Amino acid sequence: MSDIRPDSGTVAGLLRPHAGGFAALVILQVIGAVAGLAPLLAVAEVGRALLSPGPLDRAHVWSAVLAGVAGLLVRLLFTAASSGIGHLLDGRVQLAFRRRLAAHLGRVPIGWFSRRGTGELAKVVGEDVSAVHPFIAHTPGELVSAFVVPLVSLVYLFTVDWRLTLITLIPVLLAVALVPLMMTPARQREQREFDAAMGRIADSVVEFVQGIAVVKAFGGAERTHRRFLTATDEFAGTFLRWARGLAPIAAGMQTALAPPFVLLVVLAGGTVLIAGGGLAPADLLPFLLLGLGLTAPVAALGHGFDDMRAAWRAVGRIKDVLAVEPLPEPARPAAARGHRLELRDVSFGYDAGRTVLRGVDLVLEPGTTTAIVGPSGSGKSTLVQLLPRFFDPTHGSITLGGVDLRELGSGQLYRTISFVFQDIRLLRASVADNIALAVPRAGRDQVVRAAKLADVHDRILRLPRGYDTVLDEEAGLSRGEAQRIAIARALLADTPVLVLDEATAFADPQTEQAVRQALTTSQGDRTIVVIAHRLETIADADTVVMLDDGAIVERGTPAELLSQDGRFAAFWRSHRGDEPR
Repeated sequence: MSDIRPDSGTVAGLLRPHAGGFAALVILQVIGAVAGLAPLLAVAEVGRALLSPGPLDRAHVWSAVLAGVAGLLVRLLFTAASSGIGHLLDGRVQLAFRRRLAAHLGRVPIGWFSRRGTGELAKVVGEDVSAVHPFIAHTPGELVSAFVVPLVSLVYLFTVDWRLTLITLIPVLLAVALVPLMMTPARQREQREFDAAMGRIADSVVEFVQGIAVVKAFGGAERTHRRFLTATDEFAGTFLRWARGLAPIAAGMQTALAPPFVLLVVLAGGTVLIAGGGLAPADLLPFLLLGLGLTAPVAALGHGFDDMRAAWRAVGRIKDVLAVEPLPEPARPAAARGHRLELRDVSFGYDAGRTVLRGVDLVLEPGTTTAIVGPSGSGKSTLVQLLPRFFDPTHGSITLGGVDLRELGSGQLYRTISFVFQDIRLLRASVADNIALAVPRAGRDQVVRAAKLADVHDRILRLPRGYDTVLDEEAGLSRGEAQRIAIARALLADTPVLVLDEATAFADPQTEQAVRQALTTSQGDRTIVVIAHRLETIADADTVVMLDDGAIVERGTPAELLSQDGRFAAFWRSHRGDEPR
C-alpha cells in the first residue's frame, strides 16, 4: 500500500512516486533513439563515400560501418530496457490507481453507488484503469522518438544541405497542420457522445444478461431485448458520426507521412536542386534515408494518438471518481447512548431542485417494529437509506442514542445498524464467509444458527460443498435465496437496529413467515424498520408510518389506522384486493 499517499487524490499524486522510473525510461529511450539513427547515418555516409568522385576513403567507410553496428546494438539494448521499465511502471501505476480507487470508494457515501450504473463503475475500475497502459508504457517512448529522432536527423541534414532539409520537412508540417482539426469542439463533442454511448451499451448488456431469466419468466424478454437493441443502434449511429468526422483527417495524416509520399517530395526537391547545380547527386542519399526516419516516429505517434486520447479520457473519468466527496468522518467520534433513533424535521433531495423527503419527524424506539408504507415514489427507500447514513439529510438531523449520525464514526454506526435491501450483492466467497461478513470470527455453529433462522440452512446443505461452497464459482443462488443469505448475515451481526427494505420480496410466503418468526424471536430490544407491501408484515408492526410525496401523512398501529379509514385503510384495501385468495 505504499503507493497510496495523502496527496494521491489526484493523478499527479499517483504518478509522483514513480517519477524516478519515468526519468530512467526517458533517458534510456533518448539514448536508444539517437543510437537507432547510427545505422541510417552509416548507410548515408557509406553511400556518399562510394558515389563521390575521387579515391575511396576506406577508413571513413569502415568507421561508418562499425558505428552503425554499434548504434544498432545500443538501440536494441536501451530500447529493450526502456520498454521493460515502461511495462513495469505500467503495472505499478495501474496497481496504485486500483488501490486508490478501492480506498476512495470505501469512503464515499454508500448511496452514491445506487446512483451509478454497474457497468459505468465497472468500466472505470476495470477498463479505464487498463486504458492507461499506452499512456504509461508506450507514450513516453513514442514522444521521445517523435522529437529526438527528427531533431538529430535535422541537425545532420542541415549540415548536408539546408534547402533540401526544409523540403524534407514538408510532409511532417502537413501532418502536424492536420492535428488541430482532431481537437475541434465538434470532434470533442463526437468523442464525448461516443464515450457516453459506450457506457450505455455496457449498462444495457449488464441489465440484459443479469435480468434475462426474470423478464423471460414474466414475458418481458421482447421489451428488454428491444432496449438492448436500441442501445446498440444508438452506439452504431454515434460510432459512424465519430468515424466520419475523423476518417478524412486520419487519411490525410497517413498520406502525408506515408513513405511513398515522403520519397516523392524528397526526390522532387532533390531533382530540382541537382538539375540547378546546387546539390551533388551523392548528397541526395541521406535525405532519402533520413526523410523516412524523420517521419516514421511522427507517424507512429499519430497511429497511437487515439490510444493516448482514450487513455487521457480514462484518466479524466478516474479523476472524476476520485473527486467524489467522501462521507465526512468526525475528528473525534462521539459515543451513542443507547440505540433510540430520532428523525427531526428531516428533508432530503438527490438534486438541488428536487426534494424527495420533506419535514419528516419520526421516533423509532428500541424493541419496536416500524413499517414504512406508501405508494411507489413516496420516498420510502430514501428514508430508510438515511438511517445507515447512505446519505446525509439536506436539512434536519437524525440521532442515534441522542447523538447526530454525523458525529458517529462509521465503524460504530455499522456495528449498530445493519440492513438488508432488495438489491443483494454476495461475494465470490464461501457461503459461510458471506454470512459471517460482519462477524469474521464467528464460529460455524453461529453461522448455521443464523442460516436456520433465515430458513436457508436446508438449501445450503444441498450445495456441492455445503457452507464451504464458493458462490458464483461452484454454485449460484436465486434472488430469494440470496436475500435469505443476506438476512442470515444481518441476524448473525445482531445489531441493535435492523433495516429491511423489501428484504423478502423474492421469498415465498412460507419462507417469509419463517423469517418473520425468526426476527420476532430474536428481537429483544432490537429496533426493526421494514418496508414491505405484504399485509402480514404490516400487521406485525408496532407502528405503521404512511408516506406520500415525501411526507408522513398518517402514523399509528395498524388497527388505529384502519379504524380511521384514511390513506392507510385505502392502501390496505387495494393491496388485499391484489392478494391471492
